[in-house]
Amino acid sequence: MPKILHFADSHIDMANYGRQDPETGLPLRVMDFLKSLDEIVDTAISEQVDCVIFAGDAYKNRDPAPTFQREWGKRIMSLSRAQIPTILLVGNHDVSPSIARAHAMEEFSTLNVPHVLVVDKPSFLGPGDLKQLCPTGKQLDLQLLAVPWVSRSGLMSYLGLQTRDLGQLYDEMEKRLSNVLTKWLDQADPNLPTILTAHASVEGAVYGGERTVLLGKDFVLPKSMVADPRLDYVALGHIHKAQNLNDGKHPPVIYSGSIERVDFGEARDDKFFIIAEVDKGHTDVKWCKLSGIRPFHDCYLKLETQEDITDQVISALPTPGVMEDAVVRLVLEYPRAWAPLIDDRVIQEHASDAFEFHFVKRPQMDERIRLPQDQMVGDPTPAELLGKFWQASHVSEEDTEALQELAAVILQDEEEEAEEVEVEVKEESKVSVSEEVPAQ
Repeated sequence: MPKILHFADSHIDMANYGRQDPETGLPLRVMDFLKSLDEIVDTAISEQVDCVIFAGDAYKNRDPAPTFQREWGKRIMSLSRAQIPTILLVGNHDVSPSIARAHAMEEFSTLNVPHVLVVDKPSFLGPGDLKQLCPTGKQLDLQLLAVPWVSRSGLMSYLGLQTRDLGQLYDEMEKRLSNVLTKWLDQADPNLPTILTAHASVEGAVYGGERTVLLGKDFVLPKSMVADPRLDYVALGHIHKAQNLNDGKHPPVIYSGSIERVDFGEARDDKFFIIAEVDKGHTDVKWCKLSGIRPFHDCYLKLETQEDITDQVISALPTPGVMEDAVVRLVLEYPRAWAPLIDDRVIQEHASDAFEFHFVKRPQMDERIRLPQDQMVGDPTPAELLGKFWQASHVSEEDTEALQELAAVILQDEEEEAEEVEVEVKEESKVSVSEEVPAQ
């Protein structure tokens, strides 16, 4: 019964948070991803698995920096030296946007690295093909259907299609791929375990936070295509949320998920890799939870009162001990007029133990004062208009009452002063008129 290790979506150059490590020069977040990758490689070696299947997306960037290629290469070479057959599927973040250019994992094929096979086009690998990856005297008693990322542009070029209609293109892609998989399954040995690995979206899968990473609209495989009972295990990559799309049934159709949290969309997701013992008609699946995943805390607060605003904000955050070495975000919604009451310095100091703290302020536009349809702007008294202004500015009832009383005094003084000025003007007018009228 072959034992395989399945993982995907390593994205080791995902350095979107944090700072650099002074010793290695690597971003600390990159080191988080490499730590998970080391745990996966060490487990493959210690468990003496028969095969490692990586279901695509080694990097975030299609043109990874040489430093990141070096770090990825170190880990794959560890598997090679341990003589573990390793299948590397090319994902959408590995493939070059230009057909003529090499993809991000091309060097393993170019250098003919022992026990490592890079799959960059749909392939059927029988026992004879897989035996070439094994140490002398050993073989893999299984067969593998491998479907790397299929790009729209590449398929259009291959099929000679000129259409811009995505629906028509995806229908053609589904038809072609379905025909290929059916052909492979028909020629497969019915007595050997059969594995399908693909980097693609499958109907019914639940997306995680990778929507910030994915490029373009996805081609979605129908679930019936991958849940064929002639298959014994389906190793998927591309979607970052770990899940079994055929839970409780055969074959297991599994997204192992990304090996680290990519962003706040994955804040509550645990991270896994899979060890599966695959036999014909039955597969035992072990979900291996990755340890040491950096915690993410995503917080939200909408201010309803202006009393002790800074204390309210601090109460919405985890305690400093919980925030230590975590990536933390607080989204704060509040009336724009309350902005001066927020003490950024105190809040930042409270979160100083966090690995990185994002304070996202979302001031709300003041509500426009709307009068009833039967009223004109000049109809309400100044005091009534002022009352509507306090209401739109989210001023408390107690403060509104005090402000209205103060405003009443001011308005009363203004009215009395205006009346005195008006009387003086009338008196002066009478005098000036009498001086202009000639005596009779």
